[in-house]
Amino acid sequence: MKSIRALLQFTTILPLGAPANFDLFAKHSWLYPAAGYVTGAVAAMPGLIAWYFGYPNSLMIAALTLAFAIFISGANHFDGLLDFGDGLMAHGSREKRIAAMTDRTTGSGAFALGMMVVLITFAGLASLPPLWIAAAVLCGEVCGKMVMGLFSALGNPFHEGIQSYIYEKSKRRFAVYTCILAFPLFLLPEKTAVAAGFAAAILAFVILWGLARSCFGGVNGDVTGAGNEIARAAVVVSMVFSLLV
Repeated sequence: MKSIRALLQFTTILPLGAPANFDLFAKHSWLYPAAGYVTGAVAAMPGLIAWYFGYPNSLMIAALTLAFAIFISGANHFDGLLDFGDGLMAHGSREKRIAAMTDRTTGSGAFALGMMVVLITFAGLASLPPLWIAAAVLCGEVCGKMVMGLFSALGNPFHEGIQSYIYEKSKRRFAVYTCILAFPLFLLPEKTAVAAGFAAAILAFVILWGLARSCFGGVNGDVTGAGNEIARAAVVVSMVFSLLV
């Protein structure tokens, strides 16, 4: 339980008392999806309430759902997405890309990638009825955290920082454990849609891992955080196509 508390203190803004020893989480980074069940449950509340009371406006529910998902994490992973956008869209050498990603300013690359991911996620959620908005954001949060777990186990860091610290404490077998922890999602109805979302998250990880290695020579905390946001979008979109096409 102490590992879970340390994980939730790292990934959410929930008031959980005195700070737990971060090592307790770093040594069990495969637990990332457990945080996704918590953040996903919080973000699913607008959809569940709307479904219960028969409120049909998916546009409003989608907006509230995405706002809850970003807010409950303190926008920490979203900040990583913005930094990743600056680095990804910078011109020049690997060193210039890293400098763009790790500086304190927010450039056009950050704005562009952040806007694209938010719009795609929102449009995907708004395409679903309220009950499935709740299911999609739960799957997106769990699978997004699974991608963070995969980066923690497999994402060789390019410099010292929080990613390198977690990576050093992790084991390569954690990649299997973190995927298994997402399997309870298959208890949801429409298992084909859940499978599509799971596969989309794995594909997002593979693509981001390749981009990070090519552009930066490895992974840092910004890449890991971006993985959560991009994987959530990929999960939602894949579930929409699975359910509605």
